[in-house]
Amino acid sequence: MPDFVAGLLENLLTILVTVVLAIPAAIRAGTPLLYGTLGEVYAERSGILNLGMEGMMIMGAVSGFAAAQTTGSAALGILTAALVGGLFALIHAFASITLRVNQVVSGLALTMLGLGISSLMGKQFVGQPLAARLQPLEIPVLSNLPIVGELFFQFDLMVYLSIVLVPVLWFFLYKTRLGITLRSVGENPAAADALGVDVTFVRYAAVVFGGMMAGIGGSYLSISYAPAWIEGMTAGAGWIVVALTIFAMWDPSRALLGAYLFGGVRVLQFRLQPLGISPNLLNMLPYLLTILVLWLSSDQAAKRRIGAPAALMTAYAREER
Repeated sequence: MPDFVAGLLENLLTILVTVVLAIPAAIRAGTPLLYGTLGEVYAERSGILNLGMEGMMIMGAVSGFAAAQTTGSAALGILTAALVGGLFALIHAFASITLRVNQVVSGLALTMLGLGISSLMGKQFVGQPLAARLQPLEIPVLSNLPIVGELFFQFDLMVYLSIVLVPVLWFFLYKTRLGITLRSVGENPAAADALGVDVTFVRYAAVVFGGMMAGIGGSYLSISYAPAWIEGMTAGAGWIVVALTIFAMWDPSRALLGAYLFGGVRVLQFRLQPLGISPNLLNMLPYLLTILVLWLSSDQAAKRRIGAPAALMTAYAREER
């Protein structure tokens, strides 16, 4: 066998082993993206685009860390982050649903607001390690399995909860009356209104739920993934969430794959560096994919092909029906 072929096979094997060993880290890196994407799927299914995900995630990160550090309880930190994310989403809901302002402008304003407030709130916590950390949850038998146990069953409760939420939210969206109502509001709010559906309430509920999920995703970063507060620690995760929602075609089940895929790319940027692969190139990939997905979905015909809610970004006023 020629030397260059042997060298190529060796490099491919090394890359394969590196990718497999990176699976646990990819799952952890993808967990905040998964929480945010599941929330954004529901918000957009109701017809409301929320570009404030970055602001809500960073607020969830700082408020969750602050609450956990102050109370000594990670659970209270996560709950606080969910409430803060929901309150921020309520601002966007009021602006885009009640006031009917441009949803893009409202979302961008929310992101800037969140980044500014989080920077101010987090100053006193910079450099402090978190005392109330989430510990890996030992699953009997499964956690002790060779290789498989180390790859898939050595995570904390927040990771397992995010995975459980995927089928639960999928079932709710497609197999329950409330889920059908939510989707009908995102497809044709006037028709839903004519059938007696409170369009305003459904949209408010979906947007607030999306904000709470974004807050939880942000809290995972500061409480579990990197248990500390670092200014700007979301590092564009909210924008990736928006792209992942389109990548998942507004389906919770596809969000799982997309989140772990993007998380894996982030993790591999340094692990593949010894093989001569530039970490800067890998670091750009999530954002390049984000731009590509947003560009491909900007066309109305493309949106229809990939199953975008028909009334997405369309304000609704009952008196104009």
